[in-house]
Amino acid sequence: MKYVVIGTSSGASMDEIMAVYPRHKVIVDVFIERGDVVGIGPFLDGGNMAVFRSQEAAERFAAQDPFILEGLVASYAIRPWGDELLT
Repeated sequence: MKYVVIGTSSGASMDEIMAVYPRHKVIVDVFIERGDVVGIGPFLDGGNMAVFRSQEAAERFAAQDPFILEGLVASYAIRPWGDELLT
C-alpha cells in the first residue's frame, strides 16, 4: 500500500511559488534519494499530489515541506492508496 498526500492550493501566485520552490526541492530530493517518494507534482487545475511508499514517509514529508509550512498549500490530506490491485 502507498500513501498519498493531496494538497489544496492556497491560490499563491507563480512568483510566490517559485520563491519557495528551491527549499521545497531540497526536501523532495531527500525523499527521492531515500526511495520514499514514488511520484510528486502539481495538478494542472490547481493543487498537488505526492505518492509515498509508507504512511510514515508521507507524514514526515508533510511536516517538513516548505509549501505546506509557508502556506502555499491551504490544506492537505494523507490518504492510503490501495495500488496493489495494479500489480
